[in-house]
Amino acid sequence: MLNTFGISFETISPSYYPLECCLVNQMAYITGENVLFESTLNSNDNFKDTFANLTSPKTFMVIQNAIDDILNCEEQIIKLNNRIANIDDRNKKVDGMLEKIDELKSEISLTFMRTQNLIISSYFDKSFDTISTLEDVENYRRKLYTFKDYLGCMEGYTFFNDYYVNKMMELEKKYNSIENGEVETAIKIINKKENVFIAIFKAIKKLILGENSKENINE
Repeated sequence: MLNTFGISFETISPSYYPLECCLVNQMAYITGENVLFESTLNSNDNFKDTFANLTSPKTFMVIQNAIDDILNCEEQIIKLNNRIANIDDRNKKVDGMLEKIDELKSEISLTFMRTQNLIISSYFDKSFDTISTLEDVENYRRKLYTFKDYLGCMEGYTFFNDYYVNKMMELEKKYNSIENGEVETAIKIINKKENVFIAIFKAIKKLILGENSKENINE
């Protein structure tokens, strides 16, 4: 577990752009890691296109710009720290740079959390609308629950928990709706079969009555 800029998360890249990698890892969880690996190895847009299809092209661009913003803030912090290290005495200029560093750290934290929340809502909101079977319900529930393993968390962060609870309530309604819908469909099929049978029965009855009528005339 790594803690940087007040954000705690699991990462396989603690020394190399960990926050940026955490967000990309969340995106890869949605697309499937193989898509990311293949796109990286072959230098193509499959990862970008797949994620954009599962969310929206606009969402991908917002996330991409946010990652660039985080990287830019981190670079500014490094430059400011290097300048401070070359100053022997503490002065107002140093104080100003320290304040700037604090602002940049806050901006990084805010950008990360806002981007993470966008990844969650953009995918799971859109995916929710595609649920049509009870199996889809379970797969959705499992995928949303497992996303917690990819989260970056800060003190007081409640977005994911709140989102999860709300989606589970909606999912229960969706489950009941699908269950009832399946029953209604079955009833419609039965009624349709009954209607066909009645139509055939009426046709046979008409035919028989017609034959009887002919026999009566012949007599």
